[in-house]
Amino acid sequence: MASPGAFDRSVPATKIEITVSCRNLLDLDTFSKSDPVVVLFAQSRASQEWREFGRTEVIDNTLNPDFVRKFVLDYFFEEKQNLRFDVYNVDSKTNISKPKDFLGQAFLALGEVIGGQGSRVERPLTRGIPGKKCGTILLTAEELSNCRDIATMQLCANKLDKKDFFGKSDPFLVFYRSNEDGTFTICHKTEVVKNTLNPVWQPFQIPVRALCNGDYDRTVKIDVYDWDRDGSHDFIGEFTTSYRELTRAQSQFTVYEVLNPRKKCKKKKYVNSGTVTLLSFTVDSEFTFVDYIKGGTQLNFTVAIDFTASNGNPLQPTSLHYMSPYQLSAYAMALKAVGEIIQDYDSDKLFPAYGFGAKLPPEGRISHQFPLNNDSENPNCEGIEGVLESYFQSLRTVQLYGPTYFAPVINQVARAAAQVSDGSQYYVLLIITDGVISDMTQTKEAIVSRWKSWTGTMCGCPPAAATQRGTSCSLSLFVTT
Repeated sequence: MASPGAFDRSVPATKIEITVSCRNLLDLDTFSKSDPVVVLFAQSRASQEWREFGRTEVIDNTLNPDFVRKFVLDYFFEEKQNLRFDVYNVDSKTNISKPKDFLGQAFLALGEVIGGQGSRVERPLTRGIPGKKCGTILLTAEELSNCRDIATMQLCANKLDKKDFFGKSDPFLVFYRSNEDGTFTICHKTEVVKNTLNPVWQPFQIPVRALCNGDYDRTVKIDVYDWDRDGSHDFIGEFTTSYRELTRAQSQFTVYEVLNPRKKCKKKKYVNSGTVTLLSFTVDSEFTFVDYIKGGTQLNFTVAIDFTASNGNPLQPTSLHYMSPYQLSAYAMALKAVGEIIQDYDSDKLFPAYGFGAKLPPEGRISHQFPLNNDSENPNCEGIEGVLESYFQSLRTVQLYGPTYFAPVINQVARAAAQVSDGSQYYVLLIITDGVISDMTQTKEAIVSRWKSWTGTMCGCPPAAATQRGTSCSLSLFVTT
């Protein structure tokens, strides 16, 4: 039985989603309001260093932003997880790391957010200047459910209120999910449709977890706004629904009245501020990597190594191919690091391995796709150790030359991937190189043409489901290092 200290870290208790808002931020722009972004840093338990965890989106022209992008963290009950939230004003002409763009910061532990009333806390932002008011940051925590469904929907509106003096309106929608204390958490914004009272918004996807976190009857509030350049968007109206109600649109259109409470109180003959129609609503499952592996998907790993002269003489320590008797070369270390992980998901442990950019013996022919094991009929090597052995042997026999062409090996692996149509194979191509691509146009064409053929057949599901639908989930992943 393992001792309590046998593991570096315990299993996280759950995943926590943090929603961020700010109020009364400093206005650093001369002719408009600030364009804020929040950067989250987490403190390392071992080194105590602060490391960037993620960033929200940038919201233009506002001192009171409600950010849609969330932070999802593993929560460890027995640890104090220190967090730092830095707020910056983003100027397209400057870097946010400059002091003049800094709007303020707040320090607190993840447990403080979870333990706050309603799992919500508000903290003042500071800039290191005593007495200087910089606004506040509001943080809301919610435990994430295991729901992995993705909803795709499209909405349109009809006869919305006219808000612009010289035009109509520039409407957009904001989605909120309700909280137990009666408040709402923002979860999505649509695009703005300019100068119309009858907008049709583009279809969009949203995780069901973000919309209702697994509670299908949870209230979803949708606000309709008229977009203004200065950030003071005009409220047109609102309506409420639920995930369960939205799903009914799979068989029929659903029409919602957009109501403005203020206008309703002031005008006796007020009916509504327009209507919003749910045109379509579909739900698909989002499968994980483990789902694919459990469903029988095999990873096929192919490696292509740069043998161009720019890598330097393999006998010299400055070369990335340097064959030191004491340690692996930079290329060999990269190959070993990636390959040892991927090989666990390949049952036969046979890996095609190629080189490119070298002159081959005996006639000195330049090749951009030669098998490292010198067997063009069967380029497979047994395990990562077999790949390394063939790589070292090639270094002793070929002449490093050039130029650096990627397209031939990309097309080679892509052809193999295209032959599989039942979702049982996932192809990974690792290209290890040192410099500039000589056939950039052809490389782009190879990637784009293959991607189009894949996306035309991919359904995003494990092999069993893919076979039922008669589609392919085979995909080649292109990696460079």
